[in-house]
Parts: sequence; structure tokens; C-alpha cells
Amino acid sequence: MKIVEVRPYALNVGGRNHCLVKVALDSGAVGWGEAGLSHKERAVGAMVDVLRPLFEGRDPRRRGALWQEAYRAGYFEGDRSLSAALSAVDIALHDALGRELGVPVYELLGGAHRERVPVFPTIGSLDPAEALEGAVRLADDGWSVIRLMCVNPSEDDGVFEPLESVYRTAALVRELRARIDPAVAIGVEFHHRLSVAEAIAFGEAVPRGALAFLEEPIRAESPAAYGALRDRVGIPLAVGEEFISKWQFAQFFDAGVIDYARVDVANAGGFTESMKIAAMAEARYVDVMPHNPLGTIGTAATAHFALAVPNLSWIEYRGLPGDTLFPDDPVALTTTHRLEGQMLAVSDAPGLGVDVAEARLNETLEPQVIPRLVRRDGSYTNW
Repeated sequence: MKIVEVRPYALNVGGRNHCLVKVALDSGAVGWGEAGLSHKERAVGAMVDVLRPLFEGRDPRRRGALWQEAYRAGYFEGDRSLSAALSAVDIALHDALGRELGVPVYELLGGAHRERVPVFPTIGSLDPAEALEGAVRLADDGWSVIRLMCVNPSEDDGVFEPLESVYRTAALVRELRARIDPAVAIGVEFHHRLSVAEAIAFGEAVPRGALAFLEEPIRAESPAAYGALRDRVGIPLAVGEEFISKWQFAQFFDAGVIDYARVDVANAGGFTESMKIAAMAEARYVDVMPHNPLGTIGTAATAHFALAVPNLSWIEYRGLPGDTLFPDDPVALTTTHRLEGQMLAVSDAPGLGVDVAEARLNETLEPQVIPRLVRRDGSYTNW
């Protein structure tokens, strides 16, 4: 059994740019993967081309060894474009091998720990009033976990003032908590837009116990900064969606500053690396809360990963009420997985359970400016 083709597709699917990767075996089996480095799809595709000679002609069953070779080759180990490309290839290898063997990917990962995957919706509105009403509707509809984005009260497009957002978001949490069942879990995503001091201010502005998790409040380069935050904020921290390897996670695990590990299968090295990260988290009694902002292939990969790990909380899921992300193209990509209430039912179809109409894939990227935010004084801040 050999890999005969590794091909990247940098393209627009359903209104959003993606980098998909095709892996073909000499048996005729084909697998697909998705890379998670958004807004840099051409760069990731170029990295797939760089990696191609390491994979073509090789045995797909040696996925772990191939991962190590690709990650370590060329002296300069790991960077974001390499990890995203390697993630997509690794996902595609598992998809192809699952199809070849006639088994779903989760069986290749050790088998399922659960029958269905719990998911949560995200309120995408940055307007406090709209976000409040949307979250109340979700709670009334029976959702037991709801994630809010940090609200942006600025009327200027592309302007973000952290402390204004801190206090408006805290007020939103207080109002929401007063209006919904206390058993409904609420999380807030700040997208690493705060400083340590600003994140502390947020923690002090929300009632103790009001939040189930605070996601990515500060940039994640420094375990020491998260340690300072941990000492002052009594909210479980969800961290790691930017991490690209077990080595990055290890520093934060060792510092004891992660309560939910935001593993991104499409960025953190595919299934091969993500399963190791989940095991590291399990040894520290930390649950995995996978990051899943991508398309059909990324969601299917995340769902199989979620089935195969024992220490899962929930996954974020596109297309639920309140979600503002674009849907995928139902013509080019079709999935056998179905949402049933608050759970994702993952089919036992071979591979990932996603069919790709390759002939209908258009390799044209839509012009998209890399998003960025500024403060009112004109200085740049985190997006």
C-alpha cells in the first residue's frame, strides 16, 4: 500500500476560503483533510507542496513515523504553516486508510468512548442587546451550554477598546444569568484581545460562578502570564486553540493554567498529534474542548477525534442558531453526520464520512483582507 498523490486545494467553499488536501493511495482510495490556518491558505498549500516528496511513495499505515519525519525534516522544526499543512495531510491519511479498510476514522483512533458528540452554539453578535436576546432564545430552546463572544460596543468598524468590551460583556453575563436557568453553562470567548490586567478586571466584574469557562482571554505565548491571571480570576480557563504541538501544550499543562484544552485537530498536527495532547490532558484531569471554526471536513475530523477521547467536554459546532459563520457548499461537500438535538451523531461510514466532488472544486480564492482591529488612538490590537 502506497501514497501516490498529495495535492492541496486552496479555494473558496460556501463563502469562506479553505485549504483542503487530497491524499490518494495506489488502491484507489482517496482521503481528504483540511488545514486550520485561516487567511493564509495559499501559504499552507505551498507548504503541502514542500512536504509532498516526503509522503508520496510511502506506506500510509506508518502515519506516526511520517508525522515525525515531516515535522523534523529540514532542521527548522514546526511552524504554523508546516503544522497546518501536516495536520491536513494527517487527517487525509486517516480518511484514506479508513476508506481502504472500510472503517470510520474513530476506529483507527482506538474506538468510540461515546455514542454521540455534545456540541454548543455560539452567539456571534457583538451587539450586547442582540447577544442577550439570542442567548435567551437558545436557553429557552433547551441548549445547556451557550458561548458568547466578547461584545464590542464601539460604533466604529474595526475599532476595539478592551475595557469597554470587558464591562459591557460582564454586564451581558449578569443579565443573561438572571434570565435563564442557573443550570445552563455560559462561556465567554475574548479571542486573546485582553491584557492580564483587563482580564482580571473582567473576572472581578462578573459574579463568581456565573461562567463555566473563559476562553482565550489573553495571548497564549506565556504560561507565566496565564499563571498571573489564574491567581486572580476564579473562572475555568479554556486555552490552546493557537497551539500547534504537544510541546506548546506541555508548557501550559505543567504550569497548571489550562482547565479546558482547546485542541484544534486541523492546526495541532492532525489526529496523530491531537490524540497525544488529549492523553496529556487526561493525565492532568483536564477535559478537551476542541476548537472547530472550519468547514465540513474539519468538523468531521473534530467529531471523530471527540468520539475517540475519554476526556471530552463539548465541541463548538458551525451552523447552529446564532452562528454567523458561512455554511459549506452542499454541492461540492456532503456529510453523513447529522445533528440530533444538542448532539452530533457521527456515522459509521468509512473514513471521515465526507464525500468531496473533486471535479466541482474551484481553485479560486475570494479576495479576503486579513482581519485586524485598532484602538481609537490608532494603535493596533489583537484580532
